[in-house]
Amino acid sequence: MSTVIKNGTVVTASDIYSADILIEGEKIVAVGQNLKGDKIIDAAGKYVFPGGVDGHTHLELPVSGTVSAAWDTETVAAAVGGTTTIVDFAIQGSGGSLADAVKIWREHKAEGKAAVDYGLHVAIGDLTESVLNEIPSIVSSGVPSLKLFMAYKGTLMADDSTLLRTLKKAGECGALVCVHCENGDVIDVLSGQLVSQGKTEPKYHAESRPPEVEAEATGRAIALAEMAGAPIFIVHLSTALALEKVKAAREKGQPVYAETCPHYLLLSVENYDRPDFQGAKYVCSPPLRQQWNQEELWLGLSNGDLQVVGSDHCAFNWKGQKELGRDDFRKIPNGGPGIENRLTLLYTYGVNTGRITLNKFVDLMATAPAKLLGLYPQKGTIAVGGDADLLIFDPEAEGEISAKTQKQDIDYNAFEGLKYKGASETVLLRGQLIVDKGRFVGKIGGGRFIPRKPFQRF
Repeated sequence: MSTVIKNGTVVTASDIYSADILIEGEKIVAVGQNLKGDKIIDAAGKYVFPGGVDGHTHLELPVSGTVSAAWDTETVAAAVGGTTTIVDFAIQGSGGSLADAVKIWREHKAEGKAAVDYGLHVAIGDLTESVLNEIPSIVSSGVPSLKLFMAYKGTLMADDSTLLRTLKKAGECGALVCVHCENGDVIDVLSGQLVSQGKTEPKYHAESRPPEVEAEATGRAIALAEMAGAPIFIVHLSTALALEKVKAAREKGQPVYAETCPHYLLLSVENYDRPDFQGAKYVCSPPLRQQWNQEELWLGLSNGDLQVVGSDHCAFNWKGQKELGRDDFRKIPNGGPGIENRLTLLYTYGVNTGRITLNKFVDLMATAPAKLLGLYPQKGTIAVGGDADLLIFDPEAEGEISAKTQKQDIDYNAFEGLKYKGASETVLLRGQLIVDKGRFVGKIGGGRFIPRKPFQRF
């Protein structure tokens, strides 16, 4: 059966035009005027965007003795928010292989639970010689992105030798290395000093990780990538100081890419001052920053120094999970929600305020992450032959973000009370209707693992 989306305004990263979209099976087969099909979806007065691509999620991730929210509920939340593809992080266990990590994430976490399509990165936690030599085969298997952490001393933190060796191998075989840039040694010293002084509240999480900690690590990672002759992707960049490092490298022509997240664009360090341990809801790493950084990040998105907005969705309940750190901010599970509200927030506070154009919005939330992560043009755009992952978006829909109405399965929303104008209405995943007028009508387990292509510079 064929489906036609009619009367909408089609928006891609480069164009805006009125057209019909004809879908047969899972694919877009025509974009034009007066197209006919068995089923008609009327998009009059609405935008038609490519489905969102969120390249940064952590679902069912073990952290600090607990586990983040599950694949089924959080991918439903993604779908309702307009995202049709996510790329989650599998974590290599000590002594395990990269293939083992991917298998665990696919077979024991995602399969049968994912409501949207998904890919995987794999985070290296134990770089042996055999793991280093495994990188080409993991790229060939459709997992062409790796992650290294410069923070979390004693658990995931990679030293400079690990970074350099991984970057060099990745550059040789088409892998992209994603890096969490914070100086873990410095954080370990600062956080220990604060706790020894009795400073254990959530606000000291940010004090233990000042902007200089992120900027130093960002500069060091970029320098190592240059030595290795490899591209690098700086994830969840939060501060203007770190952005300057990215900007300087890109101006030299170095293949450096960077992502920021809605919480860094809209929330600030003042959220940690909320009473009764409410500040724990906002504990993430890097931490929220002083408000003035926000406009610098928005400018970076507008001018291309930042290419991607990912959610970094790693959701924990405040009750029973975030509370694990009541007596020591170091024990608060790091992470927060964002998978459901990413597009609405970016549209409301980016497009509606004139900070970014409508085309840039599509680029940031779908096209650029698809290109960066080896999904384009199957995902991330509206083109003949591509997957029919489509979002009908109502620019006039208004409301207020609230935990009471969210699909994310946690007991708070980090963006509680923020007003929005513009929201996802109808979502198709490979031609199948999965969200109808804001209500999930798809299938839990209907999402499919998408093998991705090796990195190509863009």
